[in-house]
Amino acid sequence: MDLYLPIAGLSVNWLMIVGLGGVVGLLTGMVGVGGGFLTTPILIFYGIPPSVAVASATTQITGTSVSGVLAHRRRKGVDYRMGAVIIAGGIVGALVGGFLFSLLQNLGQIDTVVLILYVVMLGSIGILMAKEAATALGMLKAKERTSPPRRHNPLVAALPFRWRFYRSGLYISPLAPFLLGMFSGILTAMLGVGGGFVMVPAMIYLIGMSAQVVVGTSLLQILFVTAITTLVHATTTKAVDIVLVILLLLGSVVGAQYGARFAQKMKPELLRMILAVIVLAVALRMFLQLTWQPEEIYTIQLL
Repeated sequence: MDLYLPIAGLSVNWLMIVGLGGVVGLLTGMVGVGGGFLTTPILIFYGIPPSVAVASATTQITGTSVSGVLAHRRRKGVDYRMGAVIIAGGIVGALVGGFLFSLLQNLGQIDTVVLILYVVMLGSIGILMAKEAATALGMLKAKERTSPPRRHNPLVAALPFRWRFYRSGLYISPLAPFLLGMFSGILTAMLGVGGGFVMVPAMIYLIGMSAQVVVGTSLLQILFVTAITTLVHATTTKAVDIVLVILLLLGSVVGAQYGARFAQKMKPELLRMILAVIVLAVALRMFLQLTWQPEEIYTIQLL
């Protein structure tokens, strides 16, 4: 049942890889977030080199984003003008991120940097998600607002060169979504994530976009930026393993369908708490991988 991955340079149980993709797809369908920030760590735990895991996870996200964009397009849930600005920033960010990734790869430090970034990112996201879910479930007391919420951040409102984004109902500077897209592009190239878990809250609370177009516009940006990032990795780092990508896609497509069914039967707050626990567990596992020193630094065995 083993299958050789030419870029990763090792043989894997193909059913196990399909199953890993299925687990991530299940979580994606249940909670409604992209699974890129879990795909890469799980592949690393399985033994895939971090550089290959990052590049291949990015390619998988490109494939899974297509159907989501089409679905939101049919119900007019995409702000194309806003999406174009974010995509432009994302492309610049992807090129910068690809350069940094290649530089760290040549220095032999990419594996360590990826692990450190994931520990920080997953730890922060997990804590915030757990706190929000605990508040929604009544475990924590919600803070009372002393002032009405702002439509968008004051710093965004102060930026020059304003444009009208009719679908989002905004009149703001394009510099804000451009910089946000650039950050997402760097994140995508360095960590193999779509960035939706960062983009969606930022688009709502920083830029002030209408909730009706946030998810569709975010998916549009993810589709184009991950495609560019895939091209960058394929031409510079040579780390995209197409065999691995196909196996992950097979599992994630099926898993997402079952996840969507489970989501209809469970409380959303409980689902978010489950995901928060999983994210924190993955962050802890990666932290131990960074800091835990085995009894034997290396072993030699007869093949």
